[in-house]
Amino acid sequence: MLVRSFQLSDYVSVTKLFEDVLTEACYEETMEAFARQLSWDSELVLVAVENDQIVGVIVGTIDNHNGYYYRIAVSSEYQRRGIGKSLIESMRQRFVQRKVRRIMITVDVHNETILPVYESAGYQAEDFFRTTHRLSIVNG
Repeated sequence: MLVRSFQLSDYVSVTKLFEDVLTEACYEETMEAFARQLSWDSELVLVAVENDQIVGVIVGTIDNHNGYYYRIAVSSEYQRRGIGKSLIESMRQRFVQRKVRRIMITVDVHNETILPVYESAGYQAEDFFRTTHRLSIVNG
């Protein structure tokens, strides 16, 4: 499995992955934030590729020298194989390269259930940034 930066040719596959994995409400919100992040800094969108197929994606953003994991999605048939943790670690490395002061996990109603993935990657409750508003107002 390879984790790499998002490329424009990945757009259809990533959109389909989000559509397959996320709820309809989460998909709508995520697509808005995804589009904004691509226009700000596409290097903070990473994909996991296995057998020439995109099986995971993570979207991060940076605001005021803080790095935020915004959304992560892994194809259903590839879950529980460490792909999410690999995406989280790769994004963490991007944040470190950018010299962010603090890394936070954006927690909203849509991703409460995947917090254990972040915990298994070494993050704790104090790293969770709980929000009731859309993160799409934050920019890098």
